Amino acid sequence: MAGKKKVIIVGAAGRDFHNFNTYYRGNPDYEVVAFTAAQIPDISGRKYPVELAGKEYPDGIPIEDEARLTELIKKHGVDDVVFSYSDLSHEQVMHIGSTVLAAGANYVLLGPNATMVKSTKPLISVCAVRTGSGKSQTTRRVCEVLKKMGKRVAAIRHPMPYGNLAEQAVQRFAAYSDLDKHKCTIEEREEYEPHIDRGNVIYAGVDYEKILRQAETEADVIVWDGGNNDFSFYKSDLYITVADPHRPGHELRYHPGETNVRLADVVVINKVDTARPEDVETVRKNVASVNPRAKIILAASPVTLEHPELVKGKRVLVVEDGPTVTHGGMGYGAGFVAAKQAGAAEIIDPRPFAVGSIKGTFQKYSHLHDVLPAMGYGDKQVSELKATIDASDADVVVGGTPIDLNRVMTTNKKILRVGYELREETKPGLEEIIRQTIK
Repeated sequence: MAGKKKVIIVGAAGRDFHNFNTYYRGNPDYEVVAFTAAQIPDISGRKYPVELAGKEYPDGIPIEDEARLTELIKKHGVDDVVFSYSDLSHEQVMHIGSTVLAAGANYVLLGPNATMVKSTKPLISVCAVRTGSGKSQTTRRVCEVLKKMGKRVAAIRHPMPYGNLAEQAVQRFAAYSDLDKHKCTIEEREEYEPHIDRGNVIYAGVDYEKILRQAETEADVIVWDGGNNDFSFYKSDLYITVADPHRPGHELRYHPGETNVRLADVVVINKVDTARPEDVETVRKNVASVNPRAKIILAASPVTLEHPELVKGKRVLVVEDGPTVTHGGMGYGAGFVAAKQAGAAEIIDPRPFAVGSIKGTFQKYSHLHDVLPAMGYGDKQVSELKATIDASDADVVVGGTPIDLNRVMTTNKKILRVGYELREETKPGLEEIIRQTIK
């Protein structure tokens, strides 16, 4: 590959692979010498396989720890380092950039024109300003509206390829058995299971052009269900961005969440039922300051809890969606809100009971003390999560994660499930806007 620019793609097993597939794969001007990994445990040390990388990479492409970035730049004589993951503050993004520049390489961000794939069908994207803003319930609401219109819908979820990448190139989920077939982690189940609950078909994987082409064969409309606060992999007929007034100001301080605000046709300011009115107004003003053309919808995400009578007056362990309370930066989620509303006598601190990698998670994310993140990136971590729950002295467990934890583990505690759906508070709502867009 003499004469080619040498590239490292900095990522987290998602946007990085998509950027490679859409821009660098088969590109005669570049040689990608490595991916680096962050955010997700146990990603580094693997390879992006030849089946996905292409014939120019007969040995695949190594995935290295991001901590080695400076060493790798110098070792390979790298020209360009491409930043390719999400939900970092602008300051954090530029700390990485400063590291790259100090090592002598260019620092590159690929944009929508270089990476968005065009669908043959109408396509609606749902993205966010931060992890945990409420994309999932917004996506479910969009699917509900489209099905009400008589449309066949396929949702495509942002990648979470934690297993064999070649086998996971294109994944389709329509039944609970598909979750077992594809050996899904808790994090994957959190995104796929709620769609299956509602009879929706959802795709995911690694090669997002192949995924799109397969989804188009069975759908009238495609819905992009974004991950973290990444921008869409697809060109969109309607771009919806979800903002969180529990983190006012983040809509202008996180990458690429601000990009999503600027791209949006519609901004849903979610959780207005539990946020302070002044924080809702801050988000509204910030959105208008950078994207005055966007329609703004105020929405609530009311929580429901099965058997709330079993929580009243009890000592409760709350398990929350992992990404929301770890790199999403939230100190609590829907489970905490539901337990409080049900009259829990005490929400216990899970840290004294944490074992293995769960203990390490609390050390890394020191803001957590009231909730247990549902970490489950592999069988070992699921077993450590179960052991942490079993060791706790709680009377009952409230599961704020979108999945039924009872499907993936059997504990010595009763686990009660929390649900939440999007409820628009202003008009026009999503249904009116979608009907205007999809005719």
